Amino acid sequence: MRGLRVFLYAAVLVVAGAGAAQADAIDGNWCSPNGARHLSIDGPKMVTPAGVAIEGSYTRHTFDYVAPAKDVEAGKRVAMRLMSETAVLFQPDGAPQAETWRRCARPIS
Repeated sequence: MRGLRVFLYAAVLVVAGAGAAQADAIDGNWCSPNGARHLSIDGPKMVTPAGVAIEGSYTRHTFDYVAPAKDVEAGKRVAMRLMSETAVLFQPDGAPQAETWRRCARPIS
C-alpha cells in the first residue's frame, strides 16, 4: 500500500511539473491591449491578427514573423518576446515602442 501512495505522489508531481513548464512558453492565444486584435502561436505556426495562418521564427520565449498583406503591419517584421506567463511584448519594425499583449481565450470566429 505504501508503494502505491509513493507512486501516486510521484505521478502527481510529474503531471504538475509538466503543466508548469508549458505555461512558461510563448505558445497560446494573445490579445492586444484594447482586446480588439488576437493572435495564436503554436510552435512555429501562427494565426495572425488578420486570421492568416503562417509560420515564423519560434523559440520558447520569442516569436518573429513578417506580417502578411492582410495584416495592419503588412510587410513588416514583428518581434514578440514573452515577459511573463500572461504578458508578451509585440513590436513591429519602426514602431516607437512595443505594446504589451495579454493572454486571452481563443477568439470565436
